[in-house]
Amino acid sequence: MSEYFVIGKYYVVDSGYASTSGFLTPFKGDRYHINDFRRNARPTNAREPFNYRHSSLRNVIERSFGALKNRFFILRRMPPFSIRKQAHIVIACCAIHNYIRDQDRSDRNFSEYGDPEYVNESMHDEVTDDVISTEEGTEMSILRKRIANKIARDHGMEEIP
Repeated sequence: MSEYFVIGKYYVVDSGYASTSGFLTPFKGDRYHINDFRRNARPTNAREPFNYRHSSLRNVIERSFGALKNRFFILRRMPPFSIRKQAHIVIACCAIHNYIRDQDRSDRNFSEYGDPEYVNESMHDEVTDDVISTEEGTEMSILRKRIANKIARDHGMEEIP
């Protein structure tokens, strides 16, 4: 299961997570993975464009973490330091990574992981029940539906009832 923080609001997570407060999951039972859309690009319902964007966002984040882990071995096998020290190591690696990015645009690491056509194969969804009876699950389901309907309206598609 993968989780990612979207600035100030929600974690963009795979379907292995329950739809609870703060965790934005894709719609289950509809196309999700980027490669699924490459074969047949036209969405068949309002949930698929949401899933495509969700998958695309997760792919960008996966590629970013892949580039960091490729450059800094310590991020692949973090020693059992305190959480605070681990956070400082990640921040330092990001700062060095960004400095390298500013100084050397032709860096091999950026070429491989920066390609928008590169699909990170480590993105696998686990199957779990998407039924959450709490208000938190309902809150996130409403948010997901609202976002999906906005995307549908923008593309002249029928909205989710």
